[in-house]
Amino acid sequence: MDDVNPATRSATTRVIAVVNHKGGVGKTTTAVNLGAWMALEGHRVLVVDLDPQANATTGLGVDPRRVSSNIYQILVNSAPMEDAIEPTAVRNLFCVPSTIDLAGAEIELVTAFSRELRLRKALESLEDDFEFVLIDCPPSLGLLTVNALAGATEVVVPIQCEYYALEGLGQLLKNVNLIKTNLNPELRLCGIVLTMFDGRTRLSEQVAEEVRSHFPGKVFYSVIPRSVRLSEAPSFGQPIALYDPRSKGSDAYLGLAGEVVVADASSTLVAPAPVTPPVMRWRRGAAPENAPTNDRMGLG
Repeated sequence: MDDVNPATRSATTRVIAVVNHKGGVGKTTTAVNLGAWMALEGHRVLVVDLDPQANATTGLGVDPRRVSSNIYQILVNSAPMEDAIEPTAVRNLFCVPSTIDLAGAEIELVTAFSRELRLRKALESLEDDFEFVLIDCPPSLGLLTVNALAGATEVVVPIQCEYYALEGLGQLLKNVNLIKTNLNPELRLCGIVLTMFDGRTRLSEQVAEEVRSHFPGKVFYSVIPRSVRLSEAPSFGQPIALYDPRSKGSDAYLGLAGEVVVADASSTLVAPAPVTPPVMRWRRGAAPENAPTNDRMGLG
């Protein structure tokens, strides 16, 4: 087996898989908006859309029908990763687009050599081009997600603040440990992010308390609220940091970006210092020519 030595990956690049096999928990929203705020804080970020629905692609303003290459070509045809990287409206933020063709990739890769390591090999070609690579995973535990986990250094798990939040999470973490044991010894849990939190309901508070009690020190302090603005932003092809930078959802992802950047494998998560998002003076729905960068929280 033509295995890939994890030590060959750049020590400066953090590859974070945003994963949960349950659908509708905020994986794509988190990948897009976390990446946007990291980029606005001065980090060079690549979002890899590994979901055939291509929602992260369109949410970043990239038309999957008008790109020269995509993640399907990379995984199935071994196309160079560099050929698929597309710029976005956010400075320092780039995207590898997806396509509906990716839905058949798992079948096409059944007989492929080292099929579970295709994405890792492609990412190694980037060397030090990016500080962070965020992988938006599909809602399954199939071969695409295995590729993401085999190529990642860390895992971020979004959990919706609803009744069935913890259902299946044990199986997900079991699979993560299997990948860690057999394919990727570098893999670790970066943290769990609570999404779609509704402060008006006791249920959301109870779910948040239960998750924090089950995973002490591994749940991010920043909680993503249920927000109309977060739901509207993708229709404009923009992350929330551009669409409505003063909204509660934008504030939450700014805080989460600060936590993820400083997260350390050897310690529990630390509450971020209070921050005030910048006043961004562009019209909602219109991307700026040059988005500002900021040095708050030591992220720049």
